[in-house]
Amino acid sequence: MTDQLTYQDLAALMKKGAGLTVDPDALERRPEGEFAEFGLDSLGLLGVVGELENRHELAMPPEADKCRTPKEFLELVNAQLAAGV
Repeated sequence: MTDQLTYQDLAALMKKGAGLTVDPDALERRPEGEFAEFGLDSLGLLGVVGELENRHELAMPPEADKCRTPKEFLELVNAQLAAGV
């Protein structure tokens, strides 16, 4: 993983944290599609956030598990990673 989370990274996190296999190209083609359209529910998103926090040893903002779209999630997470707090 780089300092910025990509759609490829998000797909890998969805696999590891929620057990979902999602094509990263599909996430990138439809960044404003709801996570539910990709099969990710709120519990799955919590798993994704937990996996991300473990990998980066960095707490994500509380609203991370409330994001509804891949684009919204990546923007929030990448801002947090850039800030490093």
